[in-house]
Amino acid sequence: MGTPHISAAPGDFAQGVLMPGDPRRARRIAETVLEDARLVTDVRGIEGYTGTYRGVPLSVLASGMGMPSVTIYATELFRFYGVRSIVRVGTAGGIPASVGLRDVVVATAAHTDSAMSGRRIDGVQLSHAAAFGLATAAAQAAGTGTGDVTGGGGAGPRVHVGPVFTSDHFYLERPALFERLEAHGTLAVEMEAAGLYATAAAEGGHALAVLTVSDHVRRAEALTAAERETDFDRAATIAATALLAETIY
Repeated sequence: MGTPHISAAPGDFAQGVLMPGDPRRARRIAETVLEDARLVTDVRGIEGYTGTYRGVPLSVLASGMGMPSVTIYATELFRFYGVRSIVRVGTAGGIPASVGLRDVVVATAAHTDSAMSGRRIDGVQLSHAAAFGLATAAAQAAGTGTGDVTGGGGAGPRVHVGPVFTSDHFYLERPALFERLEAHGTLAVEMEAAGLYATAAAEGGHALAVLTVSDHVRRAEALTAAERETDFDRAATIAATALLAETIY
């Protein structure tokens, strides 16, 4: 029963899974977003729960940090637990000035300079794209449509729709790289989306990343650890609503 990294029994996971990096965020989502959530796995302290969202079964499982970790958990969910869709709910660093703290980024694609995807198909630069249906549902849940827009109107955190950059290096200091990424429309930098998108493509699943901007690569500003845990609620709700829409339709 279970896999090397997940102790859940067959049928313990819903077809849709929310995937934060931090196990504490997984627990918070289970407590605040899901109803009647029950713990289904906690191998290595990576907690997974299954409950319901608006009456529809939905699960949450932490992924840990980085592409190798998210690839392990996503592969096992898609391959052994019948999971259909995974939405990463994480944090990211804003790149252009228009992307501010607490803004939400719906990542339609994920560029990367990691060698992981280069080893999947020899001679091919794999495109890391989100599932169109999930991305569309997330944009609609945020009230945005498409492009770089303000969700819900008025002041406050905005919702941006577009590509991100997935890096293997958290403490990356390459200003020229970020300038070029910004010139190509890249909204934020994070560490998991490209790995998740590539895994979904390989396993026949669907994937998306909905990210809360927790810091900025050009400005000396960042959310505290406590704020990172609590200020992702909007992204989690957008992600859950997108999974719900896909499950229903």
